[in-house]
Amino acid sequence: MIRLISKTMAVLAAVLIFVPQVQAKEVRIGYVTTLTTGGSLLGKQMKLAVEIALDHMGNKMGPLDAKVIFEDDGFKPKIGKQKTEKLIKKDKVHFLAGYIWSHVLGASAPVALKAGKFFISSNAGHSLYAGKKCHKNFFNAAWENSQTPMAMGELLNKKGVKSLYIMTANYAAGKQMVAGVEATFKGKIIGKDLTPWPSHSDWSAEFAKAKAAKPDGVFIFYPGAATAKYLTQYRQAGLDKTLPLYHVFSIDGANLPLLQKAGLKNVIGTRQTSFWSPDLDNAQNKKFVAAYRKRSGGIYPAFYAAQAYDTMFLIKSAVEGVNGNLKDIDGMRAAMKKADFPSVRGKFRFGKNHFPIQNFYEREVVVDKDGRWAVENRGVVLKDHETPYVKDCKM
Repeated sequence: MIRLISKTMAVLAAVLIFVPQVQAKEVRIGYVTTLTTGGSLLGKQMKLAVEIALDHMGNKMGPLDAKVIFEDDGFKPKIGKQKTEKLIKKDKVHFLAGYIWSHVLGASAPVALKAGKFFISSNAGHSLYAGKKCHKNFFNAAWENSQTPMAMGELLNKKGVKSLYIMTANYAAGKQMVAGVEATFKGKIIGKDLTPWPSHSDWSAEFAKAKAAKPDGVFIFYPGAATAKYLTQYRQAGLDKTLPLYHVFSIDGANLPLLQKAGLKNVIGTRQTSFWSPDLDNAQNKKFVAAYRKRSGGIYPAFYAAQAYDTMFLIKSAVEGVNGNLKDIDGMRAAMKKADFPSVRGKFRFGKNHFPIQNFYEREVVVDKDGRWAVENRGVVLKDHETPYVKDCKM
């Protein structure tokens, strides 16, 4: 009897071994962004870009259907964390992506990484995650916060700017913007104001100090809807006629239509730096920009949209790298590390910390042939640039 039972168990075990594993039919992506409050100006660009990417890939990633579940963080770290937890526990997503704000990312990333999920930032470039907090399952599809202002520092040097006054939002990203421009700017910083974020809406005191300091230029970081308020007051204070304005992450396709509608002509001719420009000459970028403008009624995509679009193709490369086997975590990670997907920025690669190594460009705010305000590429400022925080990454 014992021998018969043992033989039966052996047969059952053999049968179980050869039962085909049920493979997932879809890949689920949780996408957390800002779809309400003033930050929705940026989040809605990202959402549209994700939807365009899905269209361009036929809603398929390898053999699997691609499903994106959007969640609104309400511009608050606590809500972003709650939505991340919901996506993991209820929706059983395979990837977490999106995240505009560094303080929202800081609250959400640990939750996702602890759960063993891939976490892909489509925008927030929190410096800690490029260095000390780098993680095998954390990828950034944008940049590290200090890189774009580092490019601005180099641009200021080329423009012969000798003195600078800094104004920026006082949160993680704002502080990292300051660190970036200070790292490369060779002139003298003669004033610095970090204002409450996002509550601060009256810069009269800061403008008075900047005017008295008489710098060669003013550097700002005020993303989203705050830019229009800032520029309106800048003009009302008469600074647009005396102090050249340089900016990062503050003026782009997302808010240029609003600035144009408000008649804030002082923005024309201002300079900025970015990893991307809508006129970059590569096939994927041309396809993306054309589709975005068609879907948005002629509005240019901002870099927020460009990064969101790239994020989806990065995830697609992971799924296709394992032929849809979502249980092969190591295989998907290896595929993403290759950065072998069509990007709107052309070729780039990931560093060991999973942050891009890429070019940064000078861009100028211009009026296009149709009278619409836009940004145009004025050439490379930093080539194949890697975040300095990579030295702190122990992966």
